[in-house]
Amino acid sequence: MQHLSWSTKPTIKQVKCVHTDAKKYMVENVLTPGKTYDVKNETEEFYFVVDDTGQVGGFYKDYFEEV
Repeated sequence: MQHLSWSTKPTIKQVKCVHTDAKKYMVENVLTPGKTYDVKNETEEFYFVVDDTGQVGGFYKDYFEEV
């Protein structure tokens, strides 16, 4: 259950949110375009970042660009 300790893990890299235009989910409530976020874990399809609520959340990579 590694996901329970992601918030305390060191940051892998940083990514910048480029848009919050989601078709299915309401990401505009937890991401801000233009803001830089710390990546705690990464998969082929998702970044797990510390979002605006202070929690680690998983988001599609197409919302971000690498800094």
